[in-house]
Amino acid sequence: MSPFPRPDYEALTRYTPDRRPVGIDLSDNTNLWGTHPAALERIRSAGPNDLARYPDLYADRLREAVAHHFGVAVDCVTTGCGSDDVLDSAFRAAGGDSATISFAAPTFSMVEPLARMNGMEVRPTSWPDALDDPGLLLAGAPSVVYVCRPNNPTGEQAPDEWLDELLARVGGDGPLVILDEAYADFAEETRLPTAPDHPRLLVARTASKAYGLAGLRTGFAVACAEVALEVEKSRGPYKVTRLGTDAAAAAVLDEDGWMAGVVRSTIENRRRLSRELDARGYAPLSSRSNFLLFRSLTGAAREDALRLRARDVAVRPFSGIPGMGDGLRVTVGPWSMMEAFLTALDEEIAALEVRS
Repeated sequence: MSPFPRPDYEALTRYTPDRRPVGIDLSDNTNLWGTHPAALERIRSAGPNDLARYPDLYADRLREAVAHHFGVAVDCVTTGCGSDDVLDSAFRAAGGDSATISFAAPTFSMVEPLARMNGMEVRPTSWPDALDDPGLLLAGAPSVVYVCRPNNPTGEQAPDEWLDELLARVGGDGPLVILDEAYADFAEETRLPTAPDHPRLLVARTASKAYGLAGLRTGFAVACAEVALEVEKSRGPYKVTRLGTDAAAAAVLDEDGWMAGVVRSTIENRRRLSRELDARGYAPLSSRSNFLLFRSLTGAAREDALRLRARDVAVRPFSGIPGMGDGLRVTVGPWSMMEAFLTALDEEIAALEVRS
């Protein structure tokens, strides 16, 4: 008899970040300016059939909105219950016996567990090393290469030339390259419109960040039609709710131009907050996303995050960042929230000086 659970599940744990209520939560990179107004209007107009009936099989309205906005064919678009569902489906489609995934670490924390859930062997490469040589991600002939651009949690953006070289080495019969653009709106760059031009590229997006729809769990991706179909088959029908489909479609179309203001404000406050952290001696990494990663106060990020939480501000701790050690990631939002964070940070810095 086969064991339950599978032996390779022993290393898996539930995703359990510290989500206790806090006054200012800057830990999850969601849109702190709120929800796209057009999406919110659709939610407010909900009627009985939006809940009592099944949604579209494959979120066609969202697929059509993505196709229209980014200038691609509808059959090149796939969707999911958040971009991590798209990743999960793509891993499953590319997986199987002896399947492997390569990625530059540190990166999105769900990549490794999602890969393991799908029976894949994980092969991390140091983020700085991979940026020096994209060929390192192709060592050992992986089944999937995952790239987060801008990268989470560092915020750094792999250069265009680097990505072009990686795709050139992959060619038309290499591994599936998954480009996770969860934060691409804040970098004001995207490969999504040209994704169908490469037979081994899937570009994934989420509605949870810039669009302010984290509570609806909606994502999408673009690839050539053949790749998109395999992900659709792996995912199955009815995964995106009717309200999620319609709200995300309205946000993607962005007919009132709301997104431009959010992106502009985020970039302005990211630069401003970076200067403030520099002035305090905490040197954040250069970021193209809606967050900054800076070195921890004491070298023990988890303890630092707990102390800031005690001051009613939540940030996300990370350990073992190359060239940094332990670090703290803070989401960029309206300046009033950034001021509250800086006040808590200054109070903790002062308390550390007293304790030392």
